[in-house]
Amino acid sequence: MGPTASGKTALACALAEAFPLQLVSVDSALVYRGLDIGSAKPDAATLARHPHRLIDIRDPAEPYSAADFREDALRSLREITASGAVPLLAGGTGLYFRGLQFGLSDLPPADPALRARLAAEAAGTGWPALHARLAARDPVAAARIGPQDAQRIQRALEVIESSGRPLSQLRDGVRSKLPYRLLKLALVPRDRAVLHARIARRFDAMLSGGFLDEVRALRERGDLHPGLPALRAVGYRQAWQHLDGEFDAREFRQRAIFATNQLAKRQLTWLRGEHDARILDADDPHVVVRAADALRLFLGGQAPAGRRGAMLDLPAIAGTDSQAEE
Repeated sequence: MGPTASGKTALACALAEAFPLQLVSVDSALVYRGLDIGSAKPDAATLARHPHRLIDIRDPAEPYSAADFREDALRSLREITASGAVPLLAGGTGLYFRGLQFGLSDLPPADPALRARLAAEAAGTGWPALHARLAARDPVAAARIGPQDAQRIQRALEVIESSGRPLSQLRDGVRSKLPYRLLKLALVPRDRAVLHARIARRFDAMLSGGFLDEVRALRERGDLHPGLPALRAVGYRQAWQHLDGEFDAREFRQRAIFATNQLAKRQLTWLRGEHDARILDADDPHVVVRAADALRLFLGGQAPAGRRGAMLDLPAIAGTDSQAEE
């Protein structure tokens, strides 16, 4: 785990070179096909050598929820541990990590017809109008949800209409915890200024690598809009606004980098609550060695270099974070 641009993918791949690990992405942007450059998705060579589950599994026109992730991740964990390997979770979406570890509230399933009706209403009146409706029916949930947060407004109203009860009353339902031993490795940069400089360099590299062309191609499809969860990801939202003519290229760069820094701040705040995580300095030149030492102890001295030794009675998984949603 760790803030965006802290080197989680590199660390995960280095550990997979030495231990019997298989990688599982925990990132709300990487699930979408076509969101490659702006999401800092691992390149083809990296994915060929170190395949990541739960990357490129959903079209950007299709929302992907924490419940979807939990179902897909649990299936991946079962398959990996059954093969004799250890799952290594790498990603930056805290909601996904929390939902996987502690379970999710027992909410009604998605209703495609109801979602379509709510989306059609929003197209006519705007999401702030639906947010006002939510505030009248569930003020607690509305206080946590912004008036332009289409996905969460839609889901909250869907829950109310499906169950007859406010979302805020259902969030504390019975939850199912993760039946695995966990090792949490958190990459936390020692110097926030160094992280901000790394974020700026990476974004400039994205621009040089064709990020705006990638967003233009998404726009040309004709079936995507900025209210979709995929296009609310950091960088993509600002790029869409820039291509809409809302601001020039210079302001686009500034806004996108600022939004990414804010994302990193939120991720670091979340990590402070992970009291059982082992903190690793992302800027430590020996970080891979320190992570490997922790992993070796966690696996009970299991031999490295790809040997598939027997698992302990209770399956083990290890966790490490990309450009998550804003």
